[in-house]
Amino acid sequence: MKKIHIEASSSYDVHIGQQLLKDAGKYISQVCTGNKAAIISDSNVFPLWGDILTKSLENSGYQVLSFVFPAGEASKNGNTYLEILNFLAENKFTRSDVTIALGGGVTGDITGFAAATYLRGISYVQIPTTLLAMVDSSVGGKTAIDLPTGKNLAGAFYQPKLVLCSLDTLNTLAETIFLDGCAEVIKYGILYDASLFEHLSVYGPDFDREYVISRCISLKGDVVKEDEFDTGARQKLNLGHTIGHAIEALSGFSITHGQAVAIGTAIIAKASVNNDICPKSIYEQIEKILERFHLPTETAFSARQLYDIMLSDKKRASNSINLIVPHAIGQCEILKLPVHQLQSFIEEGL
Repeated sequence: MKKIHIEASSSYDVHIGQQLLKDAGKYISQVCTGNKAAIISDSNVFPLWGDILTKSLENSGYQVLSFVFPAGEASKNGNTYLEILNFLAENKFTRSDVTIALGGGVTGDITGFAAATYLRGISYVQIPTTLLAMVDSSVGGKTAIDLPTGKNLAGAFYQPKLVLCSLDTLNTLAETIFLDGCAEVIKYGILYDASLFEHLSVYGPDFDREYVISRCISLKGDVVKEDEFDTGARQKLNLGHTIGHAIEALSGFSITHGQAVAIGTAIIAKASVNNDICPKSIYEQIEKILERFHLPTETAFSARQLYDIMLSDKKRASNSINLIVPHAIGQCEILKLPVHQLQSFIEEGL
């Protein structure tokens, strides 16, 4: 098992290893001292792992309750959020008790936001069960729900007390969901680490899981330490995401997050070539690795359609928007682009 310490306004550890759920109660009781634990999960994940987690928590002395919502991005909304708050209130949870997010990014985001706002803050633990959640959303304290106008537009920065990445949970993922998370893994290579990118290029989806996941989490920890509240360096983690979020929204979320981020990354790379930001060889490497992981690189949506959605993106500031562009593998920068140039920039990437 590996342990990575995340330094933030509230610091915590991330444990990465096999079969961690059966000992989850022990790890959680070391950092959360209350009597009640609420497992928040979805209808896909809870039947797989809920009983193991419940038993572990009970063995550590917790009174365990569970709240299970319908799986899918469509549940990451104000209604589900309020249902969780009412569930906690009806069961008389106090500030000393703990909520536990068991599942993927949707579960982690909405549980974290509920924890941040219930009683003005209650402890929570992340137990991500997807690759995407392990390397991205479970670490760093970004919590949110979606609004009808866009993704993650209501939320809070709120750090968990602990993150447990039990690698065996990845074995139950459908291949498409696992590959979805690979888009985020590839992102870290493009942004920060040419050696990681090379490992992924060589091994494809058969990469060394413990090494790669640990490396991604370590890289994200460095970014969170430098810029916890997303005002500078942390914005680089949005590589491919601004366009990706627009693609997700336009598809009614039938295109998954990872697929959309892959397309967004490819569009940004191609536009960067056409604006003399990076050589064509960089785009070709990015396109090749995305295809190696069976991820899409093109969209049927027009530049105008993407532009209209992107105007509501939370990364927009008045008359400009920040896009992350590559110079080389392992080297990217934040490009502050005037909004009036955004549509033409997207067109150059399509």
